[in-house]
Order: sequence, then C-alpha cells, then structure tokens
Amino acid sequence: MIKIRAKYILGIESSCDETAASIVKVEKISGQVSVLANIISSQIEIHKKYGGVVPEIAAREHVLNILPVINEALEKAKITEKEIDLIGVTKGPGLITSLITGLETVRALSFAWNKPVLEINHIEGHIYSNFINLTEPIKFPAIILTVSGGHTNLVLMDKNQKIKIIGETLDDAAGEAYDKGAKMLGLGYPGGPIISKLANEFKNNHQLSDLELPRPMLNTPNFNFSFSGLKTSLLYKLQKDKNWKKRQAEYCFAYQEAIIEILIKKTIKAAKKYEAKTVMLSGGVSANEELRTKMAEAVKTNFPKAKFLVPEREYTTDNAAMIATAAAYLINKRKTAPFNKLKVEPSLQLK
Repeated sequence: MIKIRAKYILGIESSCDETAASIVKVEKISGQVSVLANIISSQIEIHKKYGGVVPEIAAREHVLNILPVINEALEKAKITEKEIDLIGVTKGPGLITSLITGLETVRALSFAWNKPVLEINHIEGHIYSNFINLTEPIKFPAIILTVSGGHTNLVLMDKNQKIKIIGETLDDAAGEAYDKGAKMLGLGYPGGPIISKLANEFKNNHQLSDLELPRPMLNTPNFNFSFSGLKTSLLYKLQKDKNWKKRQAEYCFAYQEAIIEILIKKTIKAAKKYEAKTVMLSGGVSANEELRTKMAEAVKTNFPKAKFLVPEREYTTDNAAMIATAAAYLINKRKTAPFNKLKVEPSLQLK
C-alpha cells in the first residue's frame, strides 16, 4: 500500500485509439486505490473498416471526445475539479498525434485549475493496473508480463517498485500477431477476440488438430519474444491449404496455442530465475480467457506459494484508471512537471 499524498487523482489516457479519463481515490488509512469513474470512448467501430488504427482519424476523434470524457468522469465520481489533487497523463509511448491531444488538454487543465501533473509511461500504466483495489500488499520480487497490441514485455519489479525490462519482443507484439493472423484468416479487426472465440469453439467441441505451427524463440536462454516467424508459417499453411476456410476455427486454435505457450513458458522461466513471489499479467491480451487460465495454472504448478495477479477485464485494455493508479504510486518516487514543461515522447522507453 502507499502513503497518501493525493486523495483524488484524475487520469488521462490517449496513446492510441481510446480516449479515456478516470478518477481514483486513495484511502487515507489503508492506502488502497479504488476507482470512482473509468470512462472510455472507444474507436474500434471506426477503425474496423480499415483493418487497423488510422492515426489521423484517431487524433480527430480524440479532439472531439477528450473534454466530454473528462466531464463525464468528474460527474460520475461526484467530485469537482477543485477536489482533484493530481493529474496523471500518458506521456508515451504511442501515436504522437493521439498523445498530443491528451497532454495538451492536461496542460490547459493544469494551468486553469492550478494542479500538479505526473507524466506516466503507458507500459507503467498497464503494470499498475494490477494495483487497483489491492486488498493485501504485493510480495516482491514480481515478474510482470505486459502483452498488448503494441507491446510485449517481461518486467522485473523489486521491493522498492523499481522496474527493469528483462525481455521484450524483437518484432511484433503478441496483440499485433493476433490482428495480423485474423486478417490472414479473413476475420477482421481487432483479431484477438474473434480468434479467441473460434479457438474456444474448436476446443469445446473436443476436436483434435494436426496443425503444427512453430514456437519462435521458445527455448532460447533469454526472455525475448518473436512472433514474425509464426505469422509467416500461418501464411504459408493457408496458401497450401485450399480448404482452409472450412478449418478457420482449427487454425485459430493452433495459432492461439502457439502464442500462449510462448508467453507462458517465457514468463515461468523468468519467474524461476528471479525467484518471483508474485507473477502479474497485464495489457489488452491479458483479457484472453485461455491465457489467464493457463497462466494461473502454470504459476500454481511451478510456484505454489507465489501469488498470481491479473486485472479485472475493464482495466486490461487501454484505460485511464491504470494511469491514475500509476500516478498514485509514483507520486512518492517522481517529481511532478509544471504545465509548461509537459512533452510527449512517442517512443518513450520504460525505465
């Protein structure tokens, strides 16, 4: 838990195609962070027709939605701007035109409301989504797998909550692999939910698959990932299979099994090396039921005394509650920035 320095925190997230605002409350005695409002304006339906996020369209939508979602968050939390103690905003990484909307809005609010601002790394936000509504302190060291459309990282966190990247993707993120796999299979965008749905249907019908797809870098001594070879293998198999459309669910099952096995084996290997007392899962792909279930089983089997944490589903995809929560914890470790010094960093690295 944390020593309180801010009671009410406004979080703003606009790194890609979700315009989000949230209000969290830090309890004075327990230090527990609870969410009073978590408002998200999604652009998924807009970008579906293009098969992915179009940056300029995303930027325009952010401009239209940023103030309404902030006002809605304040209204739902039943507080006024006068009661806000701190604003947390995503600094990067992300799409520059999307990030600018969020940060420039916060710049204006910071000046108008005379509120301090804490700049947050988007990946930090995903990590701290596991700290929302904590009922007991986290035991360290902790290994965190953050896996989404733009990022796949393995992070080590020590007892001082200092983080270190120990593994990352060398090419595509796992979420991107889902999207591109779904495109090859003619399933549309976003790919994760539809591939998961068809894979589960195939599995629940107790069918067996003879499809073999590679597990790139599965047995390398490091903790890095690669999914480009898996995508290429899927493409070649589809090109050779004239009846692949009749086997869509089977292909989804085999493809998802490969991705999940890679993610879990790397995470467990890292947890063993660093003797982790807690294993966390975060990011958009952490909403995947098969990944959540199998990771929980793997942690329980390999580390009976370790704790496995995964955020509630509403905090897995891009949201502002995770940014506000990160700000609640990091305010004790990081200096706030004056409104005239705020700056986006689309390629911001996790430190």
